[in-house]
Amino acid sequence: MRTVDLIIKKRNRGELTAKEIEFLVSGFANGAIPDYQIAAFLMAVYFSGLASSELGSLTKAMINSGEVFDLSAITLKKVDKHSTGGVGDKVSLVLAPLVASAGVPVPMVSGRGLGHTGGTLDKLESIPGFQVEIGADQFRRQIETIGVALIGASAEFVPADKKLYALRDVTGTIESIPLIAASIMSKKVASGADAFVMDVKTGNGAFMHNHNDATRLARTLVGVGRELGKDVIALITDMNQPLGTCIGNALEVREAIAALKAPDAKSDLHEICLTLGAHMLILGQAAESVEDARARLEKLLHTGKALDKFIELVTAQKGNPRVVDDDALLEIAPKRGEILASKDGSIHAYNTKRIGRASMLLGAGRRRYEDPIDHGVGLIMHKKIGDRVQAGEPLLDLFARREADIEQITPMLQEAVTIGSEQVTPPLLIKGRITQDDTEGDSQADG
Repeated sequence: MRTVDLIIKKRNRGELTAKEIEFLVSGFANGAIPDYQIAAFLMAVYFSGLASSELGSLTKAMINSGEVFDLSAITLKKVDKHSTGGVGDKVSLVLAPLVASAGVPVPMVSGRGLGHTGGTLDKLESIPGFQVEIGADQFRRQIETIGVALIGASAEFVPADKKLYALRDVTGTIESIPLIAASIMSKKVASGADAFVMDVKTGNGAFMHNHNDATRLARTLVGVGRELGKDVIALITDMNQPLGTCIGNALEVREAIAALKAPDAKSDLHEICLTLGAHMLILGQAAESVEDARARLEKLLHTGKALDKFIELVTAQKGNPRVVDDDALLEIAPKRGEILASKDGSIHAYNTKRIGRASMLLGAGRRRYEDPIDHGVGLIMHKKIGDRVQAGEPLLDLFARREADIEQITPMLQEAVTIGSEQVTPPLLIKGRITQDDTEGDSQADG
């Protein structure tokens, strides 16, 4: 078969076979098919979309391009979570040990932050000694012994995705929903999990700003799971303001530990962890209803078993477990600034992407994957949307290495906060849920 014929077929909205898609993916991965032809194929997908069977075949071909973790010897149903990314999203640090403490194995392959969004691996590496790069054998043993691992992907892990993502980034096809779904699901399935809960963010700090686009992505992810024989539930959650109170790596680890220690806290971080965790327990066959699952997770927080599991996780991956009792080990940058309320009123809105970008400019994130990270810089928020404020009251604390950095981002942060005179209702945190029953009959993933 010829690559150009397959490009034309897809351009004309034809449906590619599994063998044709495997030919394209494997040929690109091994260098037999040049970038310019795959770029044309990606653009054809962007405009023509993919049928469900095509999307399943694309995801399988990407999985088969490299290393796949074999966890089949672990008979319990293994469940993972994926977030599409946001600002202040430290959910995995709380959720993974919480769910594992309920007896559901959590094999989690995570990523690094890029642009205005943070990455789980960067947060974990702010813990002294913590190793995110471990081999497949240790990964499997850790799941067998303590039920949880949070690691980064090796170069051999779904290499086709890395090449395709790099090409999408320079060809204007990043926003293609079927290509996003294939990228996410290929890495998740290759991690060895049996089922997945997808946290699809929507709002001004999310990749999917529009609720309809987030819903389309959620439905597509659940549909890919069905094609691959994996159970998937997708929750659509709010990212119109940062999650929790801390933004920045060491600060977020401190907040995650505090959340594990404070089971009665009524925070958005607790709420989203309990909601996602409840669905993970259902998929892991450890609970029959969301209500029962939440009650079980709340009990594990109260008894300290979730915190104990976090300590086990940190210890297993060579981190210093004393961070749980001595937050000074999570070093914070010494220079401090404040953003103050400009007038009396209530918080009407945040420009969440701008806040994430300000954190990145401090050094907590990266513009390019090779950029270094400063684990000690970041922001602490004191107010949420709907909260009342008085003129001069602190809204955000800034932690930086240099006074010049604070001076640079202060105007950006001042413009990121909207204060109004009228009281507003806080945004709904959980905006929707998509299950496989909701996607029955879907046959096309639009570009």
